[in-house]
Amino acid sequence: MDFPRVLYPDDAKKFRKLLKLGEKLRRLHLMVDVVPQKGMAAFPVAGSSEVEKFQRLGDNVFINDTQYFERVPLEAWEFYIGGYQPAQKWLKDRKGRTLSFDEIQHYQKIVRVLKETIEIMNEINPWN
Repeated sequence: MDFPRVLYPDDAKKFRKLLKLGEKLRRLHLMVDVVPQKGMAAFPVAGSSEVEKFQRLGDNVFINDTQYFERVPLEAWEFYIGGYQPAQKWLKDRKGRTLSFDEIQHYQKIVRVLKETIEIMNEINPWN
């Protein structure tokens, strides 16, 4: 709903820790050296790769009747940045298109970035 706020730490040790976490977030969000995480958001079924619809069933996110990204963490799927959910919006913006190999990998990276962002936010939260 608003820009994130991190309170100013009350000692140098906390400041240095937050500095490192902030650097991790920056690199994640710029996708610096981000690769798909093995076992997360895999795309196991060959086919047209066309995004006809998208829907989450269990841990899988289907893009058509037969193809899906498997093991997409619920917290990444439901995560909001601003007013939208990136894991869902990215697919919605590609409805009617065929995903290339690079786009499939990019989506896998998005899921990883969202998952790791949530983990870093949880590390930062105790200080707020």
